Amino acid sequence: TVVAHVVASGAGFVEDLDESFKENRKDDIWLVDFYAPWCGHCKKLEPVWNEVGIEMKNMGSPVKVGKMDATSFSSIASEFGVRGYPTIKLLKGDLAYNYRGPRTKDDIIEFANRVAGPLIRPLPSQHLFEHVKKRHRVLFVYVGGESPLKEKYIEVASELIVYTYFFSASEDVLPEYVTLPELPAVVVFKDGTYFVYDEYEDGDLSSWINRERFQGYLNVDGFTLYELGDTGKLVAIAVIDDKNSSVEHTRLKSIIQEVARDYRDHFHRDFQFGHMDGNDYINSLLMDDLTIPTIVVLNTSNQQYFLPDRHIENTEDMVQFINNILDGTAEAQGGDGFLQRIKRIIYDAKSTVMSVFKSSPLLGCFLFGLPLGVISIMCYGICTADTDGVVEEHEAAKKENGERELTDEGSEEEQEEEKNGKYTELSDGELTQKDIMEKKKD
Repeated sequence: TVVAHVVASGAGFVEDLDESFKENRKDDIWLVDFYAPWCGHCKKLEPVWNEVGIEMKNMGSPVKVGKMDATSFSSIASEFGVRGYPTIKLLKGDLAYNYRGPRTKDDIIEFANRVAGPLIRPLPSQHLFEHVKKRHRVLFVYVGGESPLKEKYIEVASELIVYTYFFSASEDVLPEYVTLPELPAVVVFKDGTYFVYDEYEDGDLSSWINRERFQGYLNVDGFTLYELGDTGKLVAIAVIDDKNSSVEHTRLKSIIQEVARDYRDHFHRDFQFGHMDGNDYINSLLMDDLTIPTIVVLNTSNQQYFLPDRHIENTEDMVQFINNILDGTAEAQGGDGFLQRIKRIIYDAKSTVMSVFKSSPLLGCFLFGLPLGVISIMCYGICTADTDGVVEEHEAAKKENGERELTDEGSEEEQEEEKNGKYTELSDGELTQKDIMEKKKD
């Protein structure tokens, strides 16, 4: 058995795993949190993880819940593909499934039960089919016997089981209103109706299931927006205040819902529709201040976005706006170009500074004031040093010039000697003149 230290939290258990886990895990299914002791997100997840341990224990799940310090056992974490903290994985035999959903107890348990169970769940009766259909907003069902399509369905299920359930049924189990053009078939039930996969129109089965795993209209948050990025669709969002029941907020939301429902055949391959409560996330994404209520279309693959060039009054206006985007006449803003990346760096830095000062002014003053103070002192020291150097150079030059002037005039001794020499020459001259006068007298 795995050598572990059992951490009790109420009636649940989370096992603290060590290096022996790698060799002894394959007989069981494990849900593991790979964490770092210094990681803030890991500390936030810890109480939720203990709740997961309690729930899984109480429900008699075969899944064992554990956690591993990925910094202490970095080689094991690396073998499991851990790149950041926290990383949640379900380990089933030789397979490792990454959890990418919201870090809530219910979502994590739903993920564990889905991935730990059968890859394809059979629906043997109409009663069971109706029961499952009520529990799932999106339901994928393979209908028919053995076939290459079923093999492909199983292959896709092994890849996308982390996101959704996969079922199989015979044709007589389906409701009477379901009409299939041929068997075998893959059907998705959602939005109060159903859609049949067509290889010629819908392309690759994996891509089709990845696109169809969302309802036609969603309440979009940051995590959902991130997940929608894998579908390759543009996301048309009514940005509103859910608490505001004014006509304008309600009207824009209704317009998006109507387009999603009534124009599915036209737009569902290229567009996902929904609404978002509040504009804080959108503002940070677009690096702009959008006034709500408004409509924005996001391209999550390249960070471009589209804003209507005129007021959206009705469904027809929204359809025209979407068609303008599809035919390239609508102006795209943003993007992931060089200038936008520079703008993102500046925006993120500014947002970080503002958030620090807003949450803790004293901490902000310390974090940003102290470095600025040090830089100011350094600049002052550099400037002062330069000024002193100029003064010293000036004094040195002045002294050098003084010495040079003194040298040109000669020293005091040299000047005295020069005077004496002149006097001597004059005296000799006077003596010579006196001799001449005396000779004349003679």
